[in-house]
Amino acid sequence: MDRSNIEKIARTSEEKFLLARLWDKIQAGMTREIPAATPFLTPHEQQMARYLFGDAPGLRFCGGYADAERKILLYTPEYMPASADGAIACLRVEFYHGDSPTHRDFLGALLGLGVARDTLGDILVGAGSCDFFATAEVAPFLLQNFRSAGRTAVRLSQIPLADVAVPEANVRQLRNTLASLRLDGVVSAGFGVSRAAASQAIRAGKVSVDGLTCEKPDWTVGKGMKVSLRGSGKIQLAEVGGETKKGRISVCIHRYL
Repeated sequence: MDRSNIEKIARTSEEKFLLARLWDKIQAGMTREIPAATPFLTPHEQQMARYLFGDAPGLRFCGGYADAERKILLYTPEYMPASADGAIACLRVEFYHGDSPTHRDFLGALLGLGVARDTLGDILVGAGSCDFFATAEVAPFLLQNFRSAGRTAVRLSQIPLADVAVPEANVRQLRNTLASLRLDGVVSAGFGVSRAAASQAIRAGKVSVDGLTCEKPDWTVGKGMKVSLRGSGKIQLAEVGGETKKGRISVCIHRYL
């Protein structure tokens, strides 16, 4: 761990400020041997944090459930059991089944209360309820003040992290054949853009694989890996079949809707 690496990792002044905040927070916990947690981080921010802190003992990323996208970086001293319970709260929103508020409705309502985006983790919208994650510090305020999402009246309660309801993903299957499993080819097929546009987006740092930014168009995508294109959503290389008579590879790509 070396604080001077912030200058090497960050590309903008905003990223430098963020990494300095993370460093001060985690370093204070390590120095005092007490738990420390960062705000929720995007996949790109998590990647920068990995470069900054390396494999320092006691550190792990937690988002509240296995496939979380937004996660906190948590430091737990060696003498304590590793648990996110004291850092992350899972809040359940219940509403009338006839209503259908969206992710945007919930996020907009929460931000409208004046809380910062980095105090909120993933928002999982289901039928008649929505589970979302928040930092432990902001949870009491939300429990007292969150009463509606858009025009929908809601009731909020806190539940154990283990009881989170993860809705089944809504995906569209795309079957295609590719010359190879290069990242630019998978992005092109999955998002319906040209190979040149896919390569340009990858080199610009707009594409991540399993949450980590990848700037190499020729990087090989493996079965089960998830690929995100900034501003266009996420896909998964769900199946890799055999070769066709023309030597192309049969694939099934899931496009998350």
